[in-house]
Amino acid sequence: MKTLTNHKSTASLNSSSVPKKHVFRRRKLFPDRANLWKIENGVVRTYTWLDNGNNVTLGLWTAGDVIGRALSKIEPLEIECLTTVEATVLPMEELVFLSDVLLKHIYQNEELMLIRSYKTVDVMVLKLLGWLTKKFGRTVESGQLIDLRLTHQDIAELLNTTRVTVTRILIQLEEQGMIQRLPLHLTVVQAQELWHYEI
Repeated sequence: MKTLTNHKSTASLNSSSVPKKHVFRRRKLFPDRANLWKIENGVVRTYTWLDNGNNVTLGLWTAGDVIGRALSKIEPLEIECLTTVEATVLPMEELVFLSDVLLKHIYQNEELMLIRSYKTVDVMVLKLLGWLTKKFGRTVESGQLIDLRLTHQDIAELLNTTRVTVTRILIQLEEQGMIQRLPLHLTVVQAQELWHYEI
């Protein structure tokens, strides 16, 4: 793991001339600073890319989560907003519950690694929808609403597959009545159908 003590960088961020809270627009990248961020509102993803240029999503994070390049050994690493995001600079010396933060990162990495381990992309997509429902879902009349604007390309990068394959599978799931795609990329997951495929 990268060193979590960079007092010079932290000190400069704590100066009175630098506001602690920042608002980032959808698809904007977090600045390349050696500090931690606590997400107050919104959803971000962490990702890297392979030698062939393909992006690989490493994690999805939301309100209450702590993120930062210091929490990963992956290089390069980018932090991108999937929605409008409000985040607070979190000085590392003030991070009391570092072990909890690290455990949360480890658990999410393990869950995503397990999802990507299935032999067929069809099952991977089903498992991912179940995971997204648990992390971002809310109950509506017709099932569980994943209130997150993920494009087919975003899902493909989460699963290390192609956008075309994801589109084909989502169309099949919609035809089978397991999902209902709504405007603005919102997805209603039919809970009674998906729970059979849960992790």
